[in-house]
Amino acid sequence: MMKALSKFLFWITGWELVGEWPKGVKNAVLIAIPHTSNWDLLYARAAFFLMDIPVRFTIKKEAMVGPLGWILSGLGAIAIDRKRIPGGRKQTYTEAMIGMLKEREDLVIMVTPEGTRSPVKKWKTGFYHIAEGAGVPIVVGFLDYKKKKAGIGPHLYPDGNMDAQIEELKAFGRTVTGRHPEKGII
Repeated sequence: MMKALSKFLFWITGWELVGEWPKGVKNAVLIAIPHTSNWDLLYARAAFFLMDIPVRFTIKKEAMVGPLGWILSGLGAIAIDRKRIPGGRKQTYTEAMIGMLKEREDLVIMVTPEGTRSPVKKWKTGFYHIAEGAGVPIVVGFLDYKKKKAGIGPHLYPDGNMDAQIEELKAFGRTVTGRHPEKGII
């Protein structure tokens, strides 16, 4: 059903898919760039349904109740429970996502590195730490509103040189145009 709706959305709006998921990759952190509009989730989810990529995104467990929880779950939401861990503190979202990726054999978690739809000078680095901690690649998913293309861009495995690798990902992000270009990657 979701694939059919996604196909209809892309057909009626004139969008097309480009790129391919990296061969052999079953677990990954997918960064969705640029994130400049609430519409990004709709087009990104549609693209990943069409590409048969089992993308999930995280949300606080408190939001996953009742009808809203059912809708979010159908779109790929996974509830994050910041349970207490040894030492009495709550686990971080990063720790929870690393645990999820290590426990499952086919999990792709979508993250927006900007952390907001507003323009930012610096990306949040949690996505990098998650991929590094779980030993999985970072794959770029993108929306180019100017060209009406959605798809998969480059991927890399964290090598500890975080600043240089994030800059490499940002360089690709600067080649695509968000719905609101003025909020795009700096």
